[in-house]
Parts: sequence; structure tokens; C-alpha cells
Amino acid sequence: MDGEKDTQDDSVFMQLREAVTTNPDDPSAHFNLGLFLWDRIGEESKQKAAEHFVIAAKLNPQDAYAFRYLGHYYSKVSMDNQRAIKCYQRALALSPQDSESGESMCDLLDKEGKESLEVAVCREASGKSPRAFWAFRRLGFLQVHYKKWSEAVQSLQQAIRGYPTSADLWEALGLAYQRLGMFTAAIKSYGRAIELEESRVFSLVESGYVFLMLGSHRKGVELFQQALQISPENLAAHYGLGCALLELSKECISSGAFRWGASILEEASKVAKAGTYLGKNVSCMWKLHGDIQLTYAKCFPWMDENPALETDKKVLSASIISWKNICFSAALSARHSYQQSLHLAPWQANIYTDIAITIDVINSFKEAEKRDLIQGELPEKMIIGGLLLESCNNEFWVALGCLSHHVELKQHTFIRSLQLDVSLAVAWAYLGKLYRKQGEKSLAQQAFDRARSIDPSLALPWAGMSADMSIRALKPDEAYDCCLRAVQILPLPEFQMGLAKLALLSGQLSSSEVFGPIRQALHHAPQYPEAHNLLGLVCEARGDYLSAITSFRLARCAVNISSGDTEKLLDISINLARTFCKAGKAYEAVQECEELKEKGVLDWEGLHIYALSSWKLGKNDQALSVVRILAARVKSLEQNLASTSISFICRLLYYISGRESVITSILKMPKNLFESSKVSFVVSAIHILDQSNQLEAVVSSSRSSILSHDEITGMHFLITLSKLVKNSLKDCLGIQNGIDHLKKTLHKYPNNYMLRNFLGYLLISSNEWKDTHLSTRCFTVRCTAAECPHEEGLKRAPEILGASAVACYTTGSLNHKYSFPTCKDQSTHQHGSLKLLQKWYHQEPWNKNARYLLILNYMQKAREERYPLHICTGLERITGLALSDESHHYRKFQLSICASEINLQSGNLVGCINHAKNASEISVPEGYLFFAHLLLCRAYAAEDNRSRLLEEYTRCLNMKVDYHIGLICLKYMECWYGLEDANGNIIELKFEECSNDIKYSWNVWMAILKLVQGLIAVWNRDFVGAEDLFAQACSLNGYESCLFLCHGAISMELARQQCNSDYLLLATGSLKKARDTCGAPLPILQLLLAQAEASLGYKGQWERYLQLEWLTWPPEMRPSEIFLQMHLLLGPLDDGMHSASRAKRYQKNPLRWILQAIHLNPSCSRYWKALQNL
Repeated sequence: MDGEKDTQDDSVFMQLREAVTTNPDDPSAHFNLGLFLWDRIGEESKQKAAEHFVIAAKLNPQDAYAFRYLGHYYSKVSMDNQRAIKCYQRALALSPQDSESGESMCDLLDKEGKESLEVAVCREASGKSPRAFWAFRRLGFLQVHYKKWSEAVQSLQQAIRGYPTSADLWEALGLAYQRLGMFTAAIKSYGRAIELEESRVFSLVESGYVFLMLGSHRKGVELFQQALQISPENLAAHYGLGCALLELSKECISSGAFRWGASILEEASKVAKAGTYLGKNVSCMWKLHGDIQLTYAKCFPWMDENPALETDKKVLSASIISWKNICFSAALSARHSYQQSLHLAPWQANIYTDIAITIDVINSFKEAEKRDLIQGELPEKMIIGGLLLESCNNEFWVALGCLSHHVELKQHTFIRSLQLDVSLAVAWAYLGKLYRKQGEKSLAQQAFDRARSIDPSLALPWAGMSADMSIRALKPDEAYDCCLRAVQILPLPEFQMGLAKLALLSGQLSSSEVFGPIRQALHHAPQYPEAHNLLGLVCEARGDYLSAITSFRLARCAVNISSGDTEKLLDISINLARTFCKAGKAYEAVQECEELKEKGVLDWEGLHIYALSSWKLGKNDQALSVVRILAARVKSLEQNLASTSISFICRLLYYISGRESVITSILKMPKNLFESSKVSFVVSAIHILDQSNQLEAVVSSSRSSILSHDEITGMHFLITLSKLVKNSLKDCLGIQNGIDHLKKTLHKYPNNYMLRNFLGYLLISSNEWKDTHLSTRCFTVRCTAAECPHEEGLKRAPEILGASAVACYTTGSLNHKYSFPTCKDQSTHQHGSLKLLQKWYHQEPWNKNARYLLILNYMQKAREERYPLHICTGLERITGLALSDESHHYRKFQLSICASEINLQSGNLVGCINHAKNASEISVPEGYLFFAHLLLCRAYAAEDNRSRLLEEYTRCLNMKVDYHIGLICLKYMECWYGLEDANGNIIELKFEECSNDIKYSWNVWMAILKLVQGLIAVWNRDFVGAEDLFAQACSLNGYESCLFLCHGAISMELARQQCNSDYLLLATGSLKKARDTCGAPLPILQLLLAQAEASLGYKGQWERYLQLEWLTWPPEMRPSEIFLQMHLLLGPLDDGMHSASRAKRYQKNPLRWILQAIHLNPSCSRYWKALQNL
């Protein structure tokens, strides 16, 4: 093989030499021969090649390639760099894109240290040709080296166009972007470099740091971990990963996930420790390890997972000591790391401050008796060491003031820091704290105000403002808001416990804004009994009594461990007994109270709990004896406590001895004891249940103590209840009396939320016709939970609105696409019940009542829109979900009825029957079960199952029902399916029985009965009887437009059949009354009136009413008959002139109108006859 190759080379060589011999003046021949010789091995061949390159260059001075190889010869063979540079320079002058010449020349210049010439060459080449990508690349690298970042970006961007797959270029471009602060662009450039070469450690590390600066700590962790997989000993990657994990842990800590944050810090500590082994002399790595350990010492949470903690103080003490030891050892490790960092970099002043803070943390975990005075002064000395290096650092002066134990030094350092920077908010804040401790309230207030005005994001001024609530005359709610702001900014245990105390004063203990912070405070201050006690109060307010009991027991153990303070133990024991009582553990509550009684420390609140718990256990005699003790102490109590005790005594006597006994006791009490609003409410409540009115005088005199707006409206609430109870007849509450009283009261207090809700609830409960419509007007929108309070036993506004929206039997749609409103009592504006109920259910997805009302309102919407498929599908899904976990019998019955109706409208008769049968088996009153059997009647009728239909119909007749609408539906069923022959007038008799209990609107229901009977007569072709029944309906209810419309329509039909003008006059009168009484224009009404007037010869009235009818209908819903009438209107009447003017006015000729009528109803022969007559 080698012999053959040599033979071929010789042949080529002979051909090239022959070409040179033949054409000695051909530069290409000399260049090709020189190129062939250049590729041969040996210095002699290269010398001969150089000779030919020289000849080629002389023959063709524009040949850049000849100069390039001459440059290679001088640089690599003859070692004449100057000649080589000149040759390369000549080659670049001829071809700036020649990357080989350019790179070689720049390499020579770089070896000689002529970097400025190297830059000049690259600039010159890049200036001559935009495609000299090698020059842009080289120039970009040089500019990165000289830190000319903006220029480097431009050069590197141009270079990437020529070398798009060069990872080095993308990496350099990312670095330039990073130094310019263009972090998003830097991330993209680094990411492109990593895509091209996954092993790019520098890109991984630097992009990780960029993500850290942008706050994307998780992404930074991933990149640093990826870099360490490639290069496990990369110190920068270790440092970056440690920083990323530290910042990620701070995110967790700020969100309250302390255990998760601590676990991340443990991992970060391992990474930083490995970094210290790799770089033992790297100060920043030791400092990072110290930062991680110090953060771990501050955030590691104490957990109360051992059930023995609440009963055994030794277990609790051991748990707290173990937690302290973990934090203490972490702080010691942090101090060692900081000391090592300081040893390596003693000029770093901030490390002195870190060591000082760490020593202070270490001292905080030591017991007070074990603290060394010298150790206590070490933080001050370390801070002073930092100040010796940076005496003008105001932060060091503030730190010295915080860590110093000398008041004078504290004040001096804070003032000194303010001399350096008068707008330093933190110095003003700590100065205010110092003044407050010294009792200088005015100076403290001024300092806090200045700090807050300079930096509102500082926590201490807000906390100081809440602590000075008495000096600043703040309300408890205002002080609570200030402390909440401080806790949100800086969640210190002291601030969090203060927030809970202020929440107790402002009545906001149940708020989640308090529960979260007090739990966090317990994680970092388990040694404080106050933290456990406050957590118990918060859990008690939230109704979590078992957790409250646990917290109170832990608080008692914590007191026994620390100081054994008797007053604290008494308060905690009272709290524990009260929570036992609320949790239904009356026996444990009695035991706690008896222990306090044996110690002689059972106060008035304890007596309340003792008596109540004894009554719950059935020990009435013991409860009465405790009540006597409490009554004997009433006179010695303060006015507020005395009124609370009197109220409690009255209520407990009522439960134990009954109404007459408590009334007798109240009448024997001194009158001055009733001069309290609390007592007045209790006495008024007892008076409601007394039909003999024995407490009338006591109630009247006690109401003089009711002064505030809330108390007055609350008393009106009780008066309304009194009206309901005292005016009840035949086991029915006097609802109308209560409604009348609330209406009068709301004239004085129109914006009272509770009274408006109560009125709406009573209106829904009323049997009167118009009341259900009025109930929606009582509703007022409240945006937040605080503005829409929910008190036990009272209905909320969304419940009342949701119920009233479906309480009306008429279709409530205001969209003319589906129906026309016929009920003038209905609210004329959309009350938005659906949206409100959706919002309510979204906020409280566990609330079954919200879900139930939402389903009912969607059923109403489906009925209004004629049961469209999409609504039925959604209703079927949510109703099935509701039925699966509903336990309330009435709601389950209604949901089953809804599910059955949905299936009936969707054509699923089997599902309809199954749901209706399930509803009929639920334990609800017989009046409700009637509707389940009525649905079965409809389902069997749809199945054409006559025997089952008759069976269910008979069952409905035999049931007691108090709802008119059910009887009306049954009457329709009777007529449609021919069931009335065998049963006479049973339905009519039941209907009249239902109406006997209605005081004001019985005539309305009787009119509806006559209307139904009239419609049945129309179906039976008995028009004369129908006219009589409609006339009776109109006489019973002269305010319902639909009744007059029906009477007018049937009168016109009788006039047509009998050719009697008397019926036309009756029709005209009824139709005009219908027009005058309807709230909105009714369709067909004006058309019938026009026809009646035309039949009587009033053609002008005919035209006017037709115009009104035309405007009544939406364009897409106009019926065919109205087009026929318009055709007749434009036809020849008196003369052609009138017809022409009408055609011009309506912009259509008669032919167009009749064609439109035929298009809408092609089956009507009248329209075709009218077309033929044209």
C-alpha cells in the first residue's frame, strides 16, 4: 500500500513540476507545486515549497493563500516571526475572512505579549469585513479578558453568527451579560452553552449564581448539583450549592415550614463542610458554614409530638432541654467556623459582628445562673474589633447597641449611628425601644414614629406602636393591626405572643392570622408558659377544644418547670376547666374546679364553670349550691362582672328549675341588679316565653340600660321574637306581627345587617303571596367575612337570598329569550343570587347548605331556560355528588326531587322513577312526600303506564298537603289523563282547606284555582263555562294581568263563535284592564286588543295597538300572526293614499309581510288565502 501511494505521489509531483516547467510564469502552477511539497515531511521539502510560494506571490501579489503559507513557513520552519507577521498581515489585507492567517498572526503577537497589536489586528479585520468571524471571536475574548463587557457583547454576538455551535462563545457571551446585569440574557447564553456541551462546569456554576441573584433558589440548587456531578471537587460549585440551600431554607422558614427549612439546612451544612475540606484556606467557605449553622440554631423548631408531654413535666423538661442542646451545638459550630474565617481574613470587619451575634445566641441558650460575666461581655468586644477596622460603619454601631448590656453605651451607640446617618430607621427603632424600657414614653413614641416614617417595612416601630396603645389612645383593633404588621414583617416569638394578647382584647382570636403566628412562636419559645396558654386560647376560640386542652396542660407543666407562679397556674387551670366544659368533658371540668376550690382560689369565673359542668353531669343540687355561692358574691363584684353573673344565674335557673321558678327568682332580686344590658337581654328572652307577662315591669325598666346601636338592634330582634311567640295561633307563629315590627324598626335602622336578614327570613317563611318577592329586597351585599358575620342560630344573607330566589312559583327570568315577566311583585332587577352562591360555595366548599342552595338556584335557572342540555348535565353531576354525602333529611329529599326532575326532563325515565322512589322513602312530613309521588305520576304518565299512574294519583289524593302549587299540578294531571271522573271535587276541597290559614292573600290562590278550572274548561271546549270561571278569577284578584288576558281572549273566541258584540265589549274591557295592571308589556295582549277594536269598527285604534304590539316583541321572537296583521294594515283600506303612506313608514309592502308570516308558519291556511287575494 505504501509503495502504491509513493508511486502516485511521484506521478503527481512529476505532473506539477512539468506544469511549472511548461508555464514558468503561471503563479497557480507554482502555488500548487509548493502546496504539494508543503504537505511532505521534511524541512527540505518545506524550503522548496517556500521557494515556489515566493515565486507565486511575486507573479500574483493578490494571492492571499501564498502569503498565508509563507507566514506558516517563517513561523514554524525558519522561526522568523517578524517575516511571518508581515506575511500574515499581507494575507489578511488581501482576505480579512482568512481565519487561519488571522489566528496564526494573533497567536504570534500573543506569544510576544503584544496584546494591543493583537486587538488592533482584530479590529482592522472586523472593520474590513463583517464576515471576519474569527476576528470578532478573538476580539470578543480579548474584550472579556479586559472586562470591556458592553463591547464584548457586540463582538461575541457577531462571532456567534459564524460559529453558532461554539460553546466557548456562548459561555463568554453569558459572562458578559452577567457582568452587565442582563441576567435573563445571561441565563439563555449559559443554557445554550450547556446544550452544546453538557460538561460546561463554568456555565453551570455561573448560571446557578445568576438564578440565586434572581431569587430562583430551587433552579440554582439543580444547576450546582449538576456541576458537582461533573466536577465533584469544584469549590465554586460547593459554595454556590451551600448558598442556594441556605436561601431556600430561608424561604421555607419565612412561610412557617421550620422543620423543612431545618432539613434543608442540614444538607447545606454537609455541602459547606465538604467545601471547607476542599478549600481549607478559603475564608468565605468557612463563613458560609457559620451562616448555615447560625441559621439552623435560630430556626430549628421544638415539636410537641410526644403525648406524654402534657402530663409529665419531666418529659416536657427533657424535650425542651434536648431542643436547646441541638440549637446550642449548632451555635457553637457556627462560632468555630466564624473564628476560622476570621483567622484566614482578619481584615474582614463583618466577621467580628457575626461572631458577636453568635456568642449572644449561645448565651441565650444557657441558663441564667450558668452565664459567665466574661462571656456576656465578649460580644461587645468583638463588635468593637470590627469598629476598629470600620469606625464609620453605622450598622456596627447599631449591633453594638443591641448586644451591649450597659444603658449608657446603648444610647451612645444608637446616637452615634444616627450621627453617621440620620435616616437610619433601625437606629431610631432601637433607640425607641431603649427609651421605652427606661420609661421615657414620649421620647420612645417620637423615635418609633421617625423610624416608621423613614422605613415602613421595619417591624420594631409597628410593634412599639401596638405596645403603647394606652399612651397613643389606640383602639384594640388598631393596636392589633399594628402588631399584625410587625409579625408579618418579622415573625419573632415576642411579637407573635403580643399579637395573640391583642387578638384576645379585640375579639379576633379565631382568626387564622393569629393561629399561624402563635404556633410558630411555640416552635421557638417552648419554655414560655405564655406561648402554650395563648395557643390554647386561640384553639378554644376556633372550636378545637382537644388541642386547646393539650396546650393548657403543656402551659401548666411549663409553669411548674420554670417558676411555679401561683397566679399563672390559676389562670391556666380556669382556662383548662372552661375548655373541658366546652368540649363536653364536664366530669374533668368539675374535677379541675374542685381542686381549685380545695386550694381556696376558685374565683367567679371558676364558679360559673363549676355550676355549668355540674348541671351538665345532672348534679342539679350541686349546681344550685354553687349558684347560691355565686349569688352571695355578686354584690362584691364589679358592675360588669356582676351583670355577667346575674345573667348566668338566670339562665341556669331556667334550665334547672323551669320558667316559673326563674321568674319568681327574678321578681325577688333587687331592681338595681337589672341595670345592665346583659341582664336585660336574658330577662327579655325569658319574658318572651311567659304568656302571662309577669316580667313586663322588670323588662321595661331594664331596657333603660340599653344604649349602644348594637344593643338596641339586638333588643328589637328579641322583641320580634316576642311578637312571633306571643301572637301565635294553632301552633303557628305570628309571622305577620314580627314582619310588621321589623318593617317599622328598619325605618330607624335601615342598614342593620341582622334585622334585614331576619326580615328576609320571616318573609320567606310567610304564606302571603307577595312576601317572597319582598325578601330579596332585604338583602345587602357584604364583601368580607368580617362584614358578613355568622352568628349561631341566625341565617346568613346568602342563605336567605338563595332561598328567596327559588321561593317564587313564577318564572323569574328577565331575559325575553326564554319568557316574559308576568309577576309585577317580582324584583325588577337581577339580584345575582347565582353568582353570590357560587362565590360562597367557592369560599366554603365544605358547606353543604351552600351547595344545596346553589343546586336549587341552578334548577330555577334550568326551568327558566327550558332545561338546556349543558345545565342539566352539570346539575346531574353536582346533585349526584351532593346526594352521596348528604345526611340532612329535608335537604336529601329536595336533592332527590331535583335529580328526579332532571332525569325526567332529559328523558331518563328509569332514573327519574328511582330518584322519586328514594325521595318517597325519606323521613319527612307527608306534605313534602306528596311531591315525590306527584313526580312518580308524571314519570308513569310519560311511560304510558296507566295502572301505576292511577295508583300514584290516588296516593296523592289521600295525602295531606298544604301547598297550593302541588294541588294545581295534580289538577292538571287529572285533566290531561282523564282521572277526574271517579274523584269528584276532592282537589278543590283540599285547595280551599289550604287557603283557610292565609290571612291576606287567600283570594289570590282562589283566583288561581278558578284560572286553572277555566283553562281545563277551554281544553274541554266549554268556552262559556271557561268565560264564567275566568270572570270569577278576575273578581277575586283584580290586580293580576294574566287573569284579565285569559278572560279577554276567551271572550273574543265566544264573540267569534256566536257573533255577539257583547262578548267583544267584555273582551275589550278585560284586555284594557290587563294592559293597565301588568308591570311590563305582555305579548299578544295588544294584538288581541287591536283585533277587538277592529271588530268594533275602530280602525284607528286597531293600527295604534298593532304598532304597540310590534314594539312589544323582540325581533327574533315575533310570531307569524303579527306579520299577518301588519299585512292587513298595509292593504287597501279607505284609499290608496293611506296605504302608500303606511308602506313608506314601515318600509315593506304587503307581499313581504305575508311571505314572512308563511315562512314562520307554513301550515296555516289563512296565510295562503291572504297571499292568493293579493
